[in-house]
Amino acid sequence: MNSRLLTCLWIAAIALLQSAANTTAAEAFLEKSDLFASGTNDYALYRIPGMVVTARGTVLAYCEARKTGKSDWDSIDPYLRRSTDGGKTWGPRQKIADVPGPKTKNPVALAKKLANPDDVTYNNPCAIADADGSVHFLFCLEYCRCFHIRSDDDGVTWTKPEEITATFEAFRKDYDWKVIATGPAHGIQLTRGPHKGRMVVPIWMSLGTGGHAHRPSVTATIYSDDHGKSWQRGDIAVPDQPPYRWPNETVVVQLADGQVMLNVRSESDAHRRLQTVSPDGATGWSKPVFNDQLLEPICMASIVRFSSQPGDKNRILFANPNTLERADHKEAPGKSRDRKNLSIKLSYDEGATWPVNKALEPGFSGYSDLAVLPDGTILCFYERGSTNNKDIYRTGLLTLARFNLEWLTDGKDSAKRAAQ
Repeated sequence: MNSRLLTCLWIAAIALLQSAANTTAAEAFLEKSDLFASGTNDYALYRIPGMVVTARGTVLAYCEARKTGKSDWDSIDPYLRRSTDGGKTWGPRQKIADVPGPKTKNPVALAKKLANPDDVTYNNPCAIADADGSVHFLFCLEYCRCFHIRSDDDGVTWTKPEEITATFEAFRKDYDWKVIATGPAHGIQLTRGPHKGRMVVPIWMSLGTGGHAHRPSVTATIYSDDHGKSWQRGDIAVPDQPPYRWPNETVVVQLADGQVMLNVRSESDAHRRLQTVSPDGATGWSKPVFNDQLLEPICMASIVRFSSQPGDKNRILFANPNTLERADHKEAPGKSRDRKNLSIKLSYDEGATWPVNKALEPGFSGYSDLAVLPDGTILCFYERGSTNNKDIYRTGLLTLARFNLEWLTDGKDSAKRAAQ
């Protein structure tokens, strides 16, 4: 055998070995770190986690910091922490919302004695990572006003709040709300289809006559086609009518075909998550359907796209407390169940079925938000632990979990390239 042929065979062997190495699944890993702890820094409670990864790869994790922890109508401030190394280490806490001028408490909260007149409630922070590198942040004040701020330096500094409550006023002819809320969790920017670049934020609205002034309720979206300069209302996506009862906190994902899917919490007797689809994230919502594989203990959930074709599989991730049990064994249709067993699910068919399900936090665990880093690392920012082991609303910690597809699927799946 001549030397030229030997050289060619040697090069081919090296290439084959390199190819095999490149396709070998990474080692499974799961790491957890606590970002906010109840009773620290002059706040009794931290709840309602949200998270986005910016175009530059910075992770922004945010939440509601509650002074006394007494209710959703407490004195509440939105706080943020930043990570520039994929969630391994974190910068200091940063308060990111302060509307100047006098503030009036929502009349329904005062009428129901849910709050003191001097409490100032900033609620439901919701961020959107823009492909142009900016980050948009929506939040509400007293559940009756909505504001928008923007950062062009990955969350280091923010613009002054601009009020966009007029967008919600446009709903009044269809629904005479007294309470409004964005998100929580995060909004999305459409990456495909005729409305590419549109920012879509799920919202819910309530007449404020029922329990905690958050019921009854409906869900919808608001959207921006000009990078947050102006905002428009969409159609009501899930009404409050049988078999749906009080749809509220909603999460959103764009499907591979360009449509937009809402995944909706409700207090329906079915105790399953609702799903509805729109061609543009704003109008023409399909008839909502219950997904039998997604249990609904009546708790906020989270959803995010992991990957899409071409070049890789279509994958969507979902997280919520995967249980319908109550410790007191008093389960009843439409009534809250325990918040525990936060689990991560994986769908390969755009949310129709969820063949992969793995517990992330078997014990007390509640609200969550999901994000994916450019290298495919999955992040879940979630509530865990309890300050008294009885009250499902007394979250002890907000924790960041870092894990990969190999951990989630027990090595049965591995991303071929970075997530999109």
